[in-house]
Amino acid sequence: MTELLQQVVEGVGSGAVYASLALALVLIHRFTGIVNFAQGELAMISTYVAWQLVASGMSFWLALPVTLVVSFAGGMLVERIVIRPVQNAPELTMVIVTVGLFIFVNAMAGLIWSFTVKDFPQPFPGGGIDLSGVRVDWSTLGIIAVVAAVMGLLYLLFQHTSSGLVMRAVACNPASARLSGIRVGRVLMLGWGLAATVGAVSGVLVAPLLFLEPNMMGGVLIYAFAAATLGGFDSPVGAVVGGLCVGVAETLAGAYVDVVGADLKVGVPLVIILAVLLVRPQGLFGRAAVERA
Repeated sequence: MTELLQQVVEGVGSGAVYASLALALVLIHRFTGIVNFAQGELAMISTYVAWQLVASGMSFWLALPVTLVVSFAGGMLVERIVIRPVQNAPELTMVIVTVGLFIFVNAMAGLIWSFTVKDFPQPFPGGGIDLSGVRVDWSTLGIIAVVAAVMGLLYLLFQHTSSGLVMRAVACNPASARLSGIRVGRVLMLGWGLAATVGAVSGVLVAPLLFLEPNMMGGVLIYAFAAATLGGFDSPVGAVVGGLCVGVAETLAGAYVDVVGADLKVGVPLVIILAVLLVRPQGLFGRAAVERA
């Protein structure tokens, strides 16, 4: 029983990272209806910005807010330069654009920082606490706390501020919001900036667990897609719950399913995606689309 609880705790820690990137995917989808295949790469480039600031002598906790500001501005810039010119194009065009953005950002990171693996500083102290034989690392608690704080701030933004009300109106019905005098283009820029900021948090959290290199977010993006699919692409709460579920499922499958082991754990999110699309395509917390005849 203790071993099972230990695996669950480790899965929750991993799932919190997946949840933060899934949250960024959901934010983009709610505002624009786009599935952003470049979300992981935007998080990766933000992580390199944080690494560069720390390498130049800045403390991590000072570099983090600077990185988030840069990420916010970068997300707005991507929306204005890359996405807006094709915002009325067919869905396949949008997919191709985000895949192209994925390739471009990945290559740009390799050109600037090279593809050499780099160490990223661990922001949380080593060690942990022991709860009846179950060890919980401080890093796991820190990751969970950061993701919970992000969720809390987003809740306050969307539910208790006028800016959040405007963003919700645009996400619900852009045409009606435009007729009401809301500058939809500016709000969409804010939405992309917000998603890039949340994604940057996931990159900074996962880099100490892996190694910093341009391809580090590829696997994480698959888990984030599974989390968003499971929870529902129109539900921020679902993204977080889905991320935690995917993290626990991956860890338990790797520990107790012999055919999976440590090498085939990446197959777990793919199975989850397939199962959800077959059984409940809108996800656990999503709403089924209804069209009038």
